[in-house]
Amino acid sequence: MTKRTAAAAAVLAATALLGLAEQASAAPAPAAVPQPPTAGAEDRAAAARAAGTPDTLAVLARFFAREGGPGAAAAAGPPRIEGEPVEVRHLSPDFVAGRPGAPVSRLEFLAGRAVAADGRQAAVWTARTAGGWEVVNIADGDDEFRYARLGAERMPGGTVFREPQIDAWYVAGGGRVLPLDEDAVRAVGERGTGLASYRARVAAAYGDKLPGSAYAREGRAGGYAEAASARPDGAPPAAGAAGAALAAALGVLAVRRRRLRRRTG
Repeated sequence: MTKRTAAAAAVLAATALLGLAEQASAAPAPAAVPQPPTAGAEDRAAAARAAGTPDTLAVLARFFAREGGPGAAAAAGPPRIEGEPVEVRHLSPDFVAGRPGAPVSRLEFLAGRAVAADGRQAAVWTARTAGGWEVVNIADGDDEFRYARLGAERMPGGTVFREPQIDAWYVAGGGRVLPLDEDAVRAVGERGTGLASYRARVAAAYGDKLPGSAYAREGRAGGYAEAASARPDGAPPAAGAAGAALAAALGVLAVRRRRLRRRTG
């Protein structure tokens, strides 16, 4: 089991799916707007510009230095953004609800690959808000890019998506859903499952926890979480001031450690 660190702005507009358990900040998400069905060239270009601004790079430098532990000095050089942002899709509540024609996933945000001077990586999440494409989160590691690559290898032309409630990654296409990590294998088996069978499973798991349900009205917005946002010692996620420089660049930030299961690929 590993930990993943994230610094999140209060404008995190992309984590509303099924009352997503991994809330990046206790603050509300102002100016939230729906994300496009897919990210076109203009969207990707705007997201890349947001990820590469001097303010964002300054936040990244602080992020890598703060989270690097004893070896943080190795990240003394400036971080950089590499390649184009990738789509990050999550299980769609419309699919869970069984709405005709609903795709299995929906776009939540775009992720840009950030690389520190010592080679450590982080994902810069950008989402469309009322003010345009903005950076809404920074998370360490390369999950978003690794699973995008793995999905393309296992099912060319398929759609990679994440089931956030159990931290499982899949690729879907041609009426099939294939697992990309151990959590997904536990959910659908090593050989995957048919789309209809997958729909039946998620409907049983989350159908009574959709937005507007009694579950949501009772204020239990975490959904089917399996304590995904808790620390291993049972304490709530850590939060603290990120400093004036971070706040000036991306608004009020919080530091959070997420429990992630062991991953394959």
